[in-house]
Amino acid sequence: MFKKDFQAGSKSKVKSSIQRGIRQKVLETYPLLEPHIDEIMPKKEQLEVVKLPDRTSLYTIPNIGPLFYQHIDDPFLPHLTLIHRFPDAFNRMRIDRGAIRFVLSGAALMVPGLTSAGGRLPGEAEEDGQEYKYGKEELEVGVPVVVEAEGKEHACLVGLLKMGTKEMREKKKGVAVENGHYLGDGLWKLQLD
Repeated sequence: MFKKDFQAGSKSKVKSSIQRGIRQKVLETYPLLEPHIDEIMPKKEQLEVVKLPDRTSLYTIPNIGPLFYQHIDDPFLPHLTLIHRFPDAFNRMRIDRGAIRFVLSGAALMVPGLTSAGGRLPGEAEEDGQEYKYGKEELEVGVPVVVEAEGKEHACLVGLLKMGTKEMREKKKGVAVENGHYLGDGLWKLQLD
């Protein structure tokens, strides 16, 4: 979606009633953000919407930065800068080292990058057998997900699942996430005034 660099379109202030609705929708989609929501979207700060190409809107607060983007009526997806601040507040999975360069070049994330030895899906314990770092719940098609990379500190991709995690384990092939926001894409590089 954001493979090429682009210019931000018009910017406008969001009415306070709509801002409250967005805040509520964000908390419904990302319940783990609840303890941080006043830091992310302070009630006294003015939320702004920036029009982007392909009928996408970016929600931002001056002096805080980009928060979420939304394509038409899809779920609100967090900007990677927000994910880097609160990494444990989102559904996560991990890709193996071999998939990193493909994801960072804008390719769709394929299931083998998640099901191979270095990848992790929710419901899989870490090597020590104790910790479920990526959660215990199976994720369904259309759920927003953050993708981390093996051996890296920060998340590299956010997008909507094209295949549920249970199906990924069974098939071990196909597209897992496409058209996501990734490090180095046009949205990451976008300069806001």
